Order: sequence, then structure tokens, then C-alpha cells
Amino acid sequence: MKTYRIPKSIVAVLIVCFVSTSLVGCSSSGSNPSAEVMLQGAGATFPNPLYQKWFAEYNKITPNAKFDYQSIGSGGGIKQISSKTVDFGASDAPMKDEELKAAPGELLHIPTVLGAVVVTYNVPTLKTDLKLGPEAIAGIYLGKVTKWNDPSISSTNPGVTFPDANINVVRRAEASGTSFVWTDYLSKVSPEWKSSVGAGAMVNWPNVGVAAKGNEGVTGQVKSTPNSLGYVELIYAEQNKLPYAWIKNSAGEFVKPSLESVTAAAASASGQMPDDLRISITDAPGKDAYPISSFTYLLVYKNQDNEAKGKALVNFLWWALHDGEKMAKDLLYAPLPQEVAAKAEDKVKSVTFQGKPLKAS
Repeated sequence: MKTYRIPKSIVAVLIVCFVSTSLVGCSSSGSNPSAEVMLQGAGATFPNPLYQKWFAEYNKITPNAKFDYQSIGSGGGIKQISSKTVDFGASDAPMKDEELKAAPGELLHIPTVLGAVVVTYNVPTLKTDLKLGPEAIAGIYLGKVTKWNDPSISSTNPGVTFPDANINVVRRAEASGTSFVWTDYLSKVSPEWKSSVGAGAMVNWPNVGVAAKGNEGVTGQVKSTPNSLGYVELIYAEQNKLPYAWIKNSAGEFVKPSLESVTAAAASASGQMPDDLRISITDAPGKDAYPISSFTYLLVYKNQDNEAKGKALVNFLWWALHDGEKMAKDLLYAPLPQEVAAKAEDKVKSVTFQGKPLKAS
């Protein structure tokens, strides 16, 4: 009778598989759907309060999905996703064509919510709401309106006495989506601003005021400096109990920033949204539209390098566009209009791994 020797390498594999089977089961794919997945993200401070809420709530129902999001500004988010040092970026400013072309793969813009950039201020003697027109706002940041009792301010606030005090102007220090929204608005309402400064996440600012990092930094600077004025996302002014101005829109109406006035701005522009979903809605038409409104985006690669991370990211994005949207209003963000949400869903469905769709489960 012939005897056959089994090679030692095969014996070793059989032993490993036997031990693995007795403990957790032997699988040819080696995949473990319950394994922890850490998703790294970075970018916009504008939606950070809402994103942190989303990450915490999603982790309660999907404990294996962990998130580490660094609120470093939209410019940092674009830079990091472009260099693939994070799994997703976040930006209020849509990426430029040249930035998209320079990225090592196709990047998708997935709108999440809408917010308002507000003029927040700290004038101890002012006891009523402040109303500002675009001429005054542009003048302040161009360094031409320097006093609180300037006619461009007092003329839109009849019956209000303003102090003969310098306006302590605050702006963002870093490349910022909030600054993009702000300067995009100013470029639309002020020809001088457009020609001398322009729009961008980082611009060559006039020599006016002081710079602070993040929405958090600007808010803190305004809160601690009497007679100051700055621009921040609405939730930061609310959280710090700072007032914010009514702004004169393109229809000539003074509009208070609110969920309703931001939604009105989005509704006026949603029909013109391009296929890649990159759009500006500042200075939107309509008497009820708040003029400094913006979508904010998550930036993800269409083709994912890691299947487990890609699947976890797609599942989270799907949840965010449905259950997550319901949390937006409590934090003063406007949910996406239905037609925009449907377009965002299509983007999520298009995410792939090795060319195959990573369908949300």
C-alpha cells in the first residue's frame, strides 16, 4: 500500500484553519463585518456642531463606526482630502476646477445641510436689533466705514443712537469656507470689493481689524471685545448668546437669518444646481431669502481605496441624508430641499470600490 506525504505548508494551513474555525470560524475572505472602522475627516468649522452630533448619534446605532473629525477650516479639508490623508473632507466652498483636476481621483461634492453666515456684534449700548445694508458691510471690511455712528449704519437704523466708537473688525485667519461665503457675497454686492479683493477661502484682506482662527475664534474675539463686529455661522452666535444683524437682500428687504430665510434662498437656486452640485446661493433672489446663505459639503472619492472604510462611509452618508437631516433644525441648520436631497442620494449611490457600487445597507 502506497503512502503519501502531505507537504508541511498544507498541514500548517489546515491546523490554522482548524484552530480559527473552533474559535471564530474560518473564512476565505478574511472579512469581519463587526470589525471597528475608524474614519478620519477634516475641514469646515461651519457645520462642525452638527457633524459632531451626527457622529455621536450614528455611533450609538453603529458602534463599530468611529469618527475623528478635525475642525480646521474648509481650506485644510480640501488640502487633506486632496492628499488622501483623510477619508473625507468638508468644505463650505465648492472646490475649484483646478483643485478637482489636481486630485488623485474623482471627488464628489455631497451637500449635507444649509447654514447662514451672520454679522455678529458686541455693542454694549445697543439695545435693539442691528440692520445693515450691503454698502455698510462692504465699507466696514474695506476699511472705509470705521465708526459705529457712520451714516451708512445710522441710515438703516432710524431712531437708534450709535456710539462714536471705532468698529473693531474681526475676520478669519485661515483658509475658510465661511470666508468664501462671506467674500462671495461681498463680491456680488460690491463692485469695489470684487475688483480689489474678490472671493475665496483665503483672500488678500484689506488692512482692517484682527484675524482669529475658526468660527470659534471669531466668536470668542467678538464676545470679548466691546464695539466689535465679525462674521460667523449662525449657531456660533446663538451658542454664545451674541446678537446678529438683519441684512438687506437683493429685493430690498431686511431679513433676519433663520431656517426659513435660508431655505428660501436655497429654494430659489435649487433649480439651477449643476450635475456636480457645486453652487453658490449668496445674494439669492426673493424677498424672503437671507442673502448670506450656503450649502456645506462632504468631499469623498467616488472610487474608494479601502472596501471596509468605503462601505462604512457610504452607510454613514446615507444615514446622514435621512435620519441625520432630522437633527439639523435643532442646531439652526436648514435641511436640504427635497430635490437637492435626491441629487445628494444619487451621489452616494455612485460611490464604488474597484468599480463596483458600495450600496448603503
